[in-house]
Amino acid sequence: MTGAASTASSPNNWKSVFGGDAWTRLPASDSDGAAGAPWFLHLFDSTQPDLDWNNAEVHAEFRDVLRFWLDKGVDGFRVDVAHGLVKADGLPDWDGSVSMVDGTADEPTDQPTDLAAPEDGSTGAGNSGPMFDQEGVHAIYREWHEVLDEYEGDRCLVAEAWVEPLSRLARYVRPDEMHQAFNFSFLTTGWLAAPLRTVITASLNASDAVGAPTTWVLSNHDVVRHPSRLGLAEPGLRPNGIKATEPQPDEELGLRRARAFTLLMLGLPGSSYLYQGEELGLPEHTQLDDAVREDPAFFRTQGEEAGRDGCRIPVPWEADAPGLGFGPSGRTWLPQPESYRRYAADAQRGVEGSTYEMYRSALATRKELDLGAGTLAWVDDYADSTEVLAFRNGDLVVLANIGTEPVVLPRGAEVVLASGVTFEDRSSDPQVRVPADTTVWVRV
Repeated sequence: MTGAASTASSPNNWKSVFGGDAWTRLPASDSDGAAGAPWFLHLFDSTQPDLDWNNAEVHAEFRDVLRFWLDKGVDGFRVDVAHGLVKADGLPDWDGSVSMVDGTADEPTDQPTDLAAPEDGSTGAGNSGPMFDQEGVHAIYREWHEVLDEYEGDRCLVAEAWVEPLSRLARYVRPDEMHQAFNFSFLTTGWLAAPLRTVITASLNASDAVGAPTTWVLSNHDVVRHPSRLGLAEPGLRPNGIKATEPQPDEELGLRRARAFTLLMLGLPGSSYLYQGEELGLPEHTQLDDAVREDPAFFRTQGEEAGRDGCRIPVPWEADAPGLGFGPSGRTWLPQPESYRRYAADAQRGVEGSTYEMYRSALATRKELDLGAGTLAWVDDYADSTEVLAFRNGDLVVLANIGTEPVVLPRGAEVVLASGVTFEDRSSDPQVRVPADTTVWVRV
């Protein structure tokens, strides 16, 4: 997308999500002076120009791209920044700031810590401004949907769209548009019972209104991994990366909460998305030297933001192999921390109680009981609790203890799966106690 060619300044005052100006001037040709050189828009890095979707040739090109890959048999497409294709007419100036990476604030974002929480589930994860969530994006996705319908079998469009409230996100998954959209309102909700209850309810209601499945996600390539986010002093903080000079997460606490949060998520009806390495419980690499960083967000903010390199470290496969088994040369594009050795896949596979085996068991049970296609009913006993989240999905009750004291299960409750160790009292008719920061799947 190019802007006014005859002005000495950029076409408007927009800033890049990665920091700095969102406009770059093309080099002047031999026939025109510097004043006549056009500008191009890039909401992200300058190597990622925004296209002009008012141009019919752009539409035709993308239909061809879709068919190229569909002809090769792909099952679908994840659309990056799906809410950012179309810009407001006239490209108006905007005094707001998009100083965040795909909605993740560069300053800690306050989360509600009591019963008060927005009924629509909003957490501050949505991008705003005249460059996001414009009405014209929906015509594009209806067009793409028609292309996928030309092919036999199930083909899927998934939106990476940082849009709030959830009722607006649901517009992307109406029957003739995309099939699923990542639920970043859920991802950005802290380990807090009342806000979680609100965002889960709002998510299901919004998706049900358009007949689409709800999605759930806790980590991806743009945010601090959830074992590290949840190990910060405040479980609702959302930093844009963590530097070695900044407060460090509590690794043990973060992993315990992450396992509990994961088991809560996998018990929900809808589609759950897992990010590579989370099945190992990988924490963020928070000790990266600035000299090895790759993220343009780090460079375009002159190092003010750590950026996303810490969640993109190569996965450890073998604890004692060069590069932790990531590749035959032993070289990795970002260095792996020493702590990753104990998280390696071969160090967890077949080990009872490991995070890897917890994921395997949860996914197998989820499939066996068809929890993804189930329904949610909140358990009345904990409907207003600020410390316990409990719901029924089919034959299972999913109970997460987000408080500080153990929760006692009803007599006869059968624990099917637990994110941590539970214990029983010593009575003749013992009851199971669920410790803090632990989730259980039970039959009652």
